[in-house]
Amino acid sequence: MKEKILKIGRAFKKFNKKRDENSQIFKLTNILLTVLFPVFIVCMAEINQDKYPSKFILFCASRPTVMIFNIFIASLIFYGLLLLFKKAWRAVLIQSLAYMALSITELFKFGTNGNHLIMTDMKLVKSVKSLTSFAYIKITPMLITYVIIVFIYFAVVFWFNPKIKISIAKRIAPALGCLAACVCIITVPAISTPVYSLFDVDQTVANNTFKLNEKFENNGFLSFFCQTASENLANQLEPPENYNDSTISEIIDVDVEDKSFSGKKPNVIMIMSESFADFRRFEDKLNLNADDTYKGFDNVAEQGFKGNAIVPTYASWTVRTEFELNFGLPVRSLNDPNMPQRVLLDRAQPTIASYYKSWGYSTAYVHPFMSSFYSRSRVYANFGFDKLIFDEDFTVPLNYYGTYVEDKTVFNQIEKLIKETDQPLFLHTTTMQNHQPYDQGENPEDEIGNYLQWIGHSCDDFEVFINDLKKLDEPTVVFLVGDHYPSLKGENSVYDQLGMNGDNCSVLYEQPYILWSNYELDYSKMPEEAISTFYMPYVIMEAIDAPRDEFIQTMMDKMAETPVYSTNYDPNVGRDNDLDVLTYDRILGDIVSSNAIPENLLETAEEAQDD
Repeated sequence: MKEKILKIGRAFKKFNKKRDENSQIFKLTNILLTVLFPVFIVCMAEINQDKYPSKFILFCASRPTVMIFNIFIASLIFYGLLLLFKKAWRAVLIQSLAYMALSITELFKFGTNGNHLIMTDMKLVKSVKSLTSFAYIKITPMLITYVIIVFIYFAVVFWFNPKIKISIAKRIAPALGCLAACVCIITVPAISTPVYSLFDVDQTVANNTFKLNEKFENNGFLSFFCQTASENLANQLEPPENYNDSTISEIIDVDVEDKSFSGKKPNVIMIMSESFADFRRFEDKLNLNADDTYKGFDNVAEQGFKGNAIVPTYASWTVRTEFELNFGLPVRSLNDPNMPQRVLLDRAQPTIASYYKSWGYSTAYVHPFMSSFYSRSRVYANFGFDKLIFDEDFTVPLNYYGTYVEDKTVFNQIEKLIKETDQPLFLHTTTMQNHQPYDQGENPEDEIGNYLQWIGHSCDDFEVFINDLKKLDEPTVVFLVGDHYPSLKGENSVYDQLGMNGDNCSVLYEQPYILWSNYELDYSKMPEEAISTFYMPYVIMEAIDAPRDEFIQTMMDKMAETPVYSTNYDPNVGRDNDLDVLTYDRILGDIVSSNAIPENLLETAEEAQDD
């Protein structure tokens, strides 16, 4: 055994000796390998997500300056790494892994939900296990071929072994200079804006997903990734210029309508239905006959009130809609982050649940999925919920429909909580059954057909749930809305068939909602026009005659004045100073606008601000 190890050691030593010789003998080859690598890796990253070389060639012909920008950035990174590590194979390995990993992720992400990869998606890297259950991961011969080509280039570089004969003391400054220049181009607006202009990189502000996808077509993968990263960094939330106690007092200085619960406080159940959307509006274009699919939904709607809400997201980023329903505040005022919960301070929050808690309610959040996804278990612990129930916490049998926990299981858990809770119950649930992938069914390629099958099952179970609640001897109100239209594959999807683009996609942010009760509820004050989802908690409060403070009354007044405040739905919407100031106050400020939240929350907020 020892002799075998020594033999391997001698062979390895001989191999490295030959590589050292190659460094001296093949100087021109090594120069070419080093100079051409940034061009090579840019081309491979772009071709990989384009799938076809012909598409890449057409892009280069139409957008040559953008390709030059990509090579420029890749060169800064590569030569910075080369100067740091001295040996080219190390720099090649690091950059190849990074570029191809991003390119493959982009390929799978767009193929899964029609959304392109942006820098903020990297925040979900810890949830990769959860994400793989969503994604259509298809390893194709082309993908394997492109990876092999990159590996061959690395192997050639490793064999010929180009390296720099300069001491570390002389290499460190230029190395850091290259990397710093790259970072500054992306992170410093005063630098990035003129640089992008110089190379004709599209800097159009994209207010919805389709506009963002159009920008991708203009920029390609790498420039798009850099430019959107710059845009997101420049879009960081800053305190409104007029944010102070005096401004808050002026905004909420309103006449408060006297309200109090008439009779017993009703249970309030808020259901945010995953990917629920009514495709019947597109029946003619898609040749659908989906009335039977939505029969259960329609039957419940006839017994209550059906309205239209404007949700702040499309195809993904469920937590945007979830934030608006849990806080009664617009994500627009936070500059539309994909994950608004990442903006929150780690403190008790003035949420809708905390209002109900102050009114003597028991509060619960139910989500039949991993507690770690979107960091919900950690973040939502500050939302005023007495109970957080994730898939591992259910106290009723878990049944699945397709990939995820069946909606019926969630409804069973809600019924059990209502019966077990002595106080009236306020509950928010985010369902999971109808989340993609939609490749399960008789025809795996018929996404819309499979999706509608899942939605039909959900609607039927929802009607059964409502019929069960009719038998309860305690008043109960149920609100249901979809969080967004479903994520469908990026190429040749239903949305392509509908001809959706950045100018006509507002319809995809419109969601029907239902408000239902098992007792006589006055729907006369329900809004007839579409309103943003962040107003819905106040609409429910109005319907059940819940108490009001100055903040709630202000939000009710704002609903009449500005019923829709959403950039995705209306790219031309201006800033609403009142909503922006109130949102900042409750999310990152001193919570001056709250006078109905327990004192310990205010103390926690003050401590967080002091820190």
